[in-house]
Amino acid sequence: MSLLYLLIPILGVALDQLTKHWAATQLQPVGTIPLWEGVFYFTYCENTGAAFSMLSDRRWLLLLITLVLLAVILYALLKDWVPTVFGRVCLLLILSGAIGNLLDRLIHGYVVDFLDFRLIRFPIFNVADILLNIGVFALLIYLLFIEPKHKKKENDRENDPVDGGAGRRE
Repeated sequence: MSLLYLLIPILGVALDQLTKHWAATQLQPVGTIPLWEGVFYFTYCENTGAAFSMLSDRRWLLLLITLVLLAVILYALLKDWVPTVFGRVCLLLILSGAIGNLLDRLIHGYVVDFLDFRLIRFPIFNVADILLNIGVFALLIYLLFIEPKHKKKENDRENDPVDGGAGRRE
């Protein structure tokens, strides 16, 4: 795996932690700042659960789940289970978001959320959540549409007698 791939989680975690630090130091004292009245706000929130506050106050379970997820992603990357750049970037975005929220749970016992999209009463979220969601959504696209085409190309190449693949008969 290329050292360039380290940039994605480093930058993702750094951006997440910097914005959470801003929220904790600047936003927490005022509570909320409307950016677009009735639509989007910065609102300080301490979330002891996962997405949509599921598993609230189950810190150790969330830590365990996150550590297992991180181990699986790292193993998949190291074993090159995902052969395309797009697929690896998907995993690295998920890894970045998971690490960002893991750090909060380890350090504070809760995750700092501050992005408050009120137009549709969406739960308050953070940069790590954005990275996780983009990574998961893109990974689904990869698994459903890109990876099957990639496998088909590889199989075609292996069975092409002109290409010298495994399917050549003498």
